[in-house]
Amino acid sequence: MQQPALGPLDGVLVVDLSRALAGPHAAMMLADLGARVIKVENPQGGDDTRGWGPPFVGPGGAVADTGESTYFFSCNRNKESVTADLKSDEGKTLLTRLVRQADVLVENFRTGVLDRLGFSMEALQEINPRLVVLSITGFGHDGPEGGRAGYDQIAQGEAGLMSLTGPDPDHPTRVGVPIGDLLAGMYGAYGVVAALHERNATGRGTVVRTSLLAAIVGVHAFQGTRYTVAGEVPAAQGNHHPSICPYGLFHCQDGMVQIAVGSEGLWRKLAAAFDLPAEEPGFASNPERVRNRDAVIAAIDAAFAEVPLAELLPALAEAGIPAGEVRTLDRVYDWEQTRSQGLLVDVEHASAGRLTLPGPPLRFDGRDTQQHYAPPTLGQHDESVREWLDSLDG
Repeated sequence: MQQPALGPLDGVLVVDLSRALAGPHAAMMLADLGARVIKVENPQGGDDTRGWGPPFVGPGGAVADTGESTYFFSCNRNKESVTADLKSDEGKTLLTRLVRQADVLVENFRTGVLDRLGFSMEALQEINPRLVVLSITGFGHDGPEGGRAGYDQIAQGEAGLMSLTGPDPDHPTRVGVPIGDLLAGMYGAYGVVAALHERNATGRGTVVRTSLLAAIVGVHAFQGTRYTVAGEVPAAQGNHHPSICPYGLFHCQDGMVQIAVGSEGLWRKLAAAFDLPAEEPGFASNPERVRNRDAVIAAIDAAFAEVPLAELLPALAEAGIPAGEVRTLDRVYDWEQTRSQGLLVDVEHASAGRLTLPGPPLRFDGRDTQQHYAPPTLGQHDESVREWLDSLDG
């Protein structure tokens, strides 16, 4: 049996029935916190993401045409894998045994699928009244469109995010990662931890529900209140903030830099350092600059035009202006600051060998560096998990 890493959720058992990304990401977050996560997969291919590629990795870690999917690696570290056909008697029996022992069950089936398999929410809580169930759907389990299939890019469009992203209103753009799935997983894990805390008082589990739609609407932030309070319909406007100016991406001699001028004090510092018209009409206050955004951007681009990035960033830092460059992912993962935050972990995979994976984004003071485990091969823990269950029955 794989020993779970010690963490705040040490001793919590999670049964992960989910596939693709939202549910697996939630379960991985719980695993990163020390929970033991047993992933139950269909023996015919397992989680869909095992086939999502290229890129794939073969024996020894070499990139290959077939093998282990790097997509699967992204959301399944620190888990065990068992296979079971949940339509079969043997599969139903295995799941029932796991549920009896579990604290949490994660599922992202379409609405009604678990019911048809004989594991409705009522049935699950009859098997184990202390069970916390996390159910993630595309658009919610009820309502006029409850039960719709949930795919991230469709949800990004339906939930308004694409209308806010991109160079202009005529070119709606998806976020470069499946952000709806990831946010739903994050909200789901957050809900599970709250439900586990509540269970300490009540002695009973509950059902936690979220969806891709809910997760994206949940992060509309100031763009949401622009509509619900002010009646404005926000639209994409590229790499500049709709309510703060200057705040966005600017061009210099040999590249691009981003600055965030979030106060009048910072604006005066920027203007003094780069000879900008700080007090002229259209520049003197943030509301003026927002209305006069094109002219402000043009003035800053002109001031930066002859300055190399290697000189501009230190100059901005000296002036006290928050700034940064735009890094490609290779430069992010090679950056010492990234490594210093524990955002890369080395693991030993059963077939691909030694791998470096993106690591968890949380750290806890006073805890030693956590040991991590590679994403499992399909059915890697079939024998050990069944032996463990047998030992409990015996």
